[in-house]
Amino acid sequence: MISSSIEDARQFLSVKRIAVVGVSRNERDFSRGVVRALVERGYDVVPVNPALAAAEGLRAFPRVRDVAPPPEAALLLVPSGRAEEAVRDCLVARVKRIWFHRGAGAGSASEAALALCRANGIAVVAGLCPFMALPGTSFPHRLHGLVRRAFSAHRATAR
Repeated sequence: MISSSIEDARQFLSVKRIAVVGVSRNERDFSRGVVRALVERGYDVVPVNPALAAAEGLRAFPRVRDVAPPPEAALLLVPSGRAEEAVRDCLVARVKRIWFHRGAGAGSASEAALALCRANGIAVVAGLCPFMALPGTSFPHRLHGLVRRAFSAHRATAR
C-alpha cells in the first residue's frame, strides 16, 4: 500500500478544481466538512454523488466524467470496495491526481485502485486525511500532521 507524505498532499493541493467523490447526503458528515474547508480556502470544489443534486450550495454531479469543465484532481471519500470504480470514472474524465482519503479507519484505497493509478500515470496521495495538509486547520489536525511528518522523517533516516 502506498503511504504519502504531507509534502505529496500539499503538491496535490496546488490545483484549483477538485472533485470530492463520495460526498454524503448528511450535512454533518465528515465529507461535508471537507467540502466546506476546501471552499473556504478558495478551491473550486465539485461534489460527486449520484444521490445528490447539491451539497453545501454547490451543484453535485453523479460521476466525475459528468463534470464540465473536468476537475484537475479528485479526492476519494468512498469505501475501498468502490475505489477502483471511482478511479475508472476519474480516468474517463482525464483526472491526473487522485487522493485516497484515510482517517481513523481503513481508508479509500484498494490495491486494485492503486495499481490502476500506477498503470495510468496518475499522481496518488494515500494514507492521509486532507485536514492534515490544509493550511489553517484546527490544532488536532495540525498535531496529527506534525506527528505524521516526524514519523516519516524518522523512517527515512532509519533506512
